[in-house]
Amino acid sequence: MGESKDYDVVIVGGGAAGLSGALALARARRSVLVVDAGRPRNAPAAHAHNYLGLDGVAPQDLLAAGRADVTGYGGEIVSGRVVSARRRQDGRFDVLSEDGTVYGARRLLITTGLVDELPQLPGMAELWGRDVLHCPYCHGWEVRDQAIGILAGSPMAVHQALLWSQWSKDVTLFLHTAAEPSEEQYEELAARGVSVVDGEVEALEIEDGRLAGVRLAGGKVIARQALAVAPRFTAVTDVLATLGLKSEDTEVNGAVIGSSVPSDPTGATTVPGVWVAGNVTDIMAQLITSAADGLRAGATINFDLINEEVRRAVEVRAA
Repeated sequence: MGESKDYDVVIVGGGAAGLSGALALARARRSVLVVDAGRPRNAPAAHAHNYLGLDGVAPQDLLAAGRADVTGYGGEIVSGRVVSARRRQDGRFDVLSEDGTVYGARRLLITTGLVDELPQLPGMAELWGRDVLHCPYCHGWEVRDQAIGILAGSPMAVHQALLWSQWSKDVTLFLHTAAEPSEEQYEELAARGVSVVDGEVEALEIEDGRLAGVRLAGGKVIARQALAVAPRFTAVTDVLATLGLKSEDTEVNGAVIGSSVPSDPTGATTVPGVWVAGNVTDIMAQLITSAADGLRAGATINFDLINEEVRRAVEVRAA
């Protein structure tokens, strides 16, 4: 395909962060293009929660509404996967799509999100986003009072078990391959009514497409209706890497839980003209947080463009 026209801003990623950024920029009368690969992180989930005014909305419906908002103000959205980006000598950018199309941009907003790297156990991937969960604020209400298991896989496992005990009195922590809790942690778990099971987990038991239990290496099955896990959150940085930006380990309470791309509070990176928003830079961000990050980045980018335009206008006027 031939080279497309230039835009004020090209946004890579069409999730909540990317679309919110695009909306702010389109309403600011900027030419903006969103290139979306169509692989949202929350695709396995039936509903999205804690999005004020839209709690329980289907993720695909929220995205469809967001796309309509953006295009309603003149923003453009295309399906495709961006494979690289480069900064020209004049400070502008060339963005290369997988199909060979090159998009020009004065500024970039990268909202490529992250990948949830799940424990490699039979049944885990099949139930992810339905009965295998991570965030209690996203799914806790839906599994309240059910038999919930916690698969230990990091130093955060005890914290996770204590957190989930807010939603159910029937919580079991499966130590799996994690270290033995300290005496103080055992006391905390007991105080919250959380039971602890030793031994490595072998697989998840599935009946009629739903979680039935957790099978230990010895063959014993402990009935559970939901299982909380702690994936490794790995930022999707393919495009950012072509710009010289790298991810860094992200720690919580001294434990590495994933990777993210550093940015300032507005989403600006160390590469002039490149911003990030959403899970690619904040792996703990929920849907509404990512949307807010995208809005802030979009507004900041618009102001940055205004500053550039003012400087040039002053130079022209002085000449």
